Amino acid sequence: MAYHRRTKTAIILRPGGFSLLATGNRHPRLELDLSKDLGTAPKHAVISHIIHMWIVRDIEPRLERSARTRPVVVVTGARQTGKTSTFLRLFPNHGFVSLDLPSEAEQAEKEPHDFLRRHPSPMIIDEVQYAPGLFRHLKATVDTQRARNGQFLLTGSQKFTLMKSVRESLAGRADVAELETLSLAEILAARPQTALEMAIVRGGFPELHANPDLDQVAFYNSYLATYLERDVRSLASVGNLRDFERFLRACALRSANLLNKADLARDVGIAPSTANHWLSMLEASGQVVLLEPWFSNRTKSIVKSPKLYMADSGLLCTLLNIRSVDALRQSPAAGAIWETFVFAQLRGRERRTGRLGSLFFWRDRTREVDFVVDVGGRLELFEAKWTELPTDGDAVNLDFVRKVVGKSRVAGGAVVCRTPNSFPLGNGFQALPASQLG
Repeated sequence: MAYHRRTKTAIILRPGGFSLLATGNRHPRLELDLSKDLGTAPKHAVISHIIHMWIVRDIEPRLERSARTRPVVVVTGARQTGKTSTFLRLFPNHGFVSLDLPSEAEQAEKEPHDFLRRHPSPMIIDEVQYAPGLFRHLKATVDTQRARNGQFLLTGSQKFTLMKSVRESLAGRADVAELETLSLAEILAARPQTALEMAIVRGGFPELHANPDLDQVAFYNSYLATYLERDVRSLASVGNLRDFERFLRACALRSANLLNKADLARDVGIAPSTANHWLSMLEASGQVVLLEPWFSNRTKSIVKSPKLYMADSGLLCTLLNIRSVDALRQSPAAGAIWETFVFAQLRGRERRTGRLGSLFFWRDRTREVDFVVDVGGRLELFEAKWTELPTDGDAVNLDFVRKVVGKSRVAGGAVVCRTPNSFPLGNGFQALPASQLG
């Protein structure tokens, strides 16, 4: 079954089934009889993909280019970031099958040859990590027509499990991309009137901006319940989901801080080895991101521990019980939330430019610079400050680090803040709104 997501959609109820009517620029009228296309698949599997508008993603040109040049394209990322819908929109002539359906996942794992015969290329396979046994057969299938590109488009929301299978079976055949939640630039392109603080509290999940009437509290409550039940249980055996949820909230309280696994374990009441394992699970499913420190021989006293960040500011606010802009402004955690938000924008910027492993932080025993971008040994320095009017004092650490590493190595520096327009600060630095990070 293949279907399209367009700005205007409607469900037509019929005896024994229903149809989806889609209209848009490329297809003035496309009507699919879902009672025939779906077979026995749950109807909510399709309804969940119907949204009010399409939000263009920065990753789209790269995916189109990859499908023209590689036999397999893999997109990883947390649930609900738009992986499947992006593929469906860009490649409407590909077939589609989701391994979220247990029957499909079971056949893909136990009878991969029959599965691929039922679902020949070109095919989009959703949540492919549920069938690790399929990858060897995908390799064999791809190799029979190695020169044919765009054969299989794969998505997965459990990065480490998926990438292990890709490395073992599809090395040299697959291009891999990661899709996180919407950047501020993507949100403003779709909804130009969105206020900065609302973008932070609402977060970057596409459905929340495609449908502004959607209640964000209900969305995140449902998201957390789904994540805990489906992804956590499938990634590893967690004896007590309540303990894991407490662990997740403890991580949220420490977003934008140095990671201390022993403190995390003690506060939740679990063993340090369990905390380490659960943190890996959160990383694997795209819920948290670890930022490594930058150091060189000239900065021997710098700390070696990474910093912990929640991946999305909206989910972070939910876990901290911040549900409105007013609550954000009054929260003592506003600075950490802002830093978490700025980090997400910088990650998006680095991905768009094709740079991997270029983003760090700098910290010694007394001072810290929130973000260091290292491009060929030339550094950009950024401080994240929850203020609308930064002063020269907010750039003191930028100046300190520039002197430590050598002025010739620093290409520029800025205090990223809530100012609506950029303006110069002392010592050659500038105040920069988050919207200009791209």
